[in-house]
Amino acid sequence: MLLDDTTKGVPPSARIAQEAVSSMGWNLLHEDFDLPVCVLRQTAMENNIKWMQSLVNDQGALFAPHGKTYMSPTLFSRQLEAGAWAITLATGHQVRVARAFGIKRIILANQLVGRAFARYIFQEINANNDFEFYCLVDSFENIKALEKLAHQEALRRPLRVLIELGYPGGRCGCRSVNEALALAEYIDNSQYLDLHGVEGFEGYIHGDGPENVAAKIRTFLTDLIRFTQTTDEKGWFVEGSILLSVGGSAFYDLVLTETAGAHLPARCKVVTRSGCYLAHDAIMYRDFFQQIQARTPSIGNREHGLFEALEVWSYVLSRPEPGRVILNVGRRDISYDDLPLIHSLVQFEAGGAGRIQPLVDHRVVDVNDQHLHVACPEDSPVRVGDAMVLGVSHPCLTFDKWRNVFVRDDNYNIVESISTWF
Repeated sequence: MLLDDTTKGVPPSARIAQEAVSSMGWNLLHEDFDLPVCVLRQTAMENNIKWMQSLVNDQGALFAPHGKTYMSPTLFSRQLEAGAWAITLATGHQVRVARAFGIKRIILANQLVGRAFARYIFQEINANNDFEFYCLVDSFENIKALEKLAHQEALRRPLRVLIELGYPGGRCGCRSVNEALALAEYIDNSQYLDLHGVEGFEGYIHGDGPENVAAKIRTFLTDLIRFTQTTDEKGWFVEGSILLSVGGSAFYDLVLTETAGAHLPARCKVVTRSGCYLAHDAIMYRDFFQQIQARTPSIGNREHGLFEALEVWSYVLSRPEPGRVILNVGRRDISYDDLPLIHSLVQFEAGGAGRIQPLVDHRVVDVNDQHLHVACPEDSPVRVGDAMVLGVSHPCLTFDKWRNVFVRDDNYNIVESISTWF
């Protein structure tokens, strides 16, 4: 792939093959970039991939990281090489990107809806015997629409489905075990669908404080386990492994510990789907991980844990009044679920490397499309033309603003370029 300076973050006048990035000698402290630029820290990212895969392996589970976080086939491949069992995705576009880059096993953590998308999947199944695709179902309407189109497309292998169990006020999913059992019995007699397991997403369960949320999640997991046990006893799962897919980026510790102590069928495999772990973050998932450390020390305190890997660098545009700094980064460049954190200040020196130093008593107070407002002491050392390194909250909504993300080493050298496909 060719990189040029029409892509945000790529240095001015650059026009090079992506694989040549590491040979360019670019360094963030040498002011080689026209900021803002989005960067992954190499050592943190590699640690996070290894840490999560090791955890899941040690628990005897399978890992299908959610690719929607970063939508990068390069990172899909890196996770699969580390031992991931599959890639999880959410939309037709995401699935087509993954297939274009050769991903052979995909979990669609959604219902397969819409004629064009379903036809594409059926054609892929018919044309590729090595394509293993799973999707969710939670209604007779969806199931019967899939069966009708499968007949029209002469589907040669049954569609692999997982019944989604939900909860009141949540997203998709059957709202009761009995409703889910009725679907399971129907699928058992379907010519075009095979029931391979059960799915749930615990991330939208809310409550009064962390302990109450954890208790509600345990109750939900009990429902999922009970449904899996009952469906197996009735013989409604197909032969082979039964998949129990649950566990996003916030409560995977509960999923792993609760299912480990359950009387699941011997052929049942738990599949977790965290995606944000790879980049982690400075606020939202940092806080979730601290809760994991307090709730389940055997998991949260393993080795070094997860490290923040994603950062956005931006210039200081203006100091328009005492106590205020304006940066050239905004909603077009960085997540604003929570206001970004300021990690450090970079002061560039003529003819030499910039100096990077911690920055205290500076905080983001507002964000516009292309500007970030920072409150600071009146005697702040920040100058126009300096740079700030920002920590993000919710990495999904930072990645999707960049077609290219650079990877830096611990000396701020750029060692890789990663494309995203949002």
